[in-house]
Amino acid sequence: MKSLHVKGKVFSGKGEATKFTELPWVKRQITEKLGFTPRSGTLNIKLSEEYFNLKNVLKRMKGIEITPTTGFCRGKCFRASLMDGVECAIVIPEVADYPEGFMEIMASVNLREKFHLKDGDAIEVKILLG
Repeated sequence: MKSLHVKGKVFSGKGEATKFTELPWVKRQITEKLGFTPRSGTLNIKLSEEYFNLKNVLKRMKGIEITPTTGFCRGKCFRASLMDGVECAIVIPEVADYPEGFMEIMASVNLREKFHLKDGDAIEVKILLG
């Protein structure tokens, strides 16, 4: 299976992903399509400069679609692993004003707590592409 290793630094987001990951239809689709129940929130990563256009590359790839209910945006996920192989998923919300150079990671555990991460810590994510 093809994969892509991406580097970036942890940063604090606005907390909007917590609301999204707690929606019953999101939890159900993530569980069914990715095989884990997502923990509330996401781990936010500011990508290293060489990966800034990664989101544009991933948008053109198939990914795993998250189909919204009325009033919510679509999203696409890619299976991934973090640090010592913790199963997770990269989430790409299809929102027009979503900033470039950022990535959100969803997992069944709180990744900040599990790896004692704080803002500014460097991490590497392995994104599975096939």
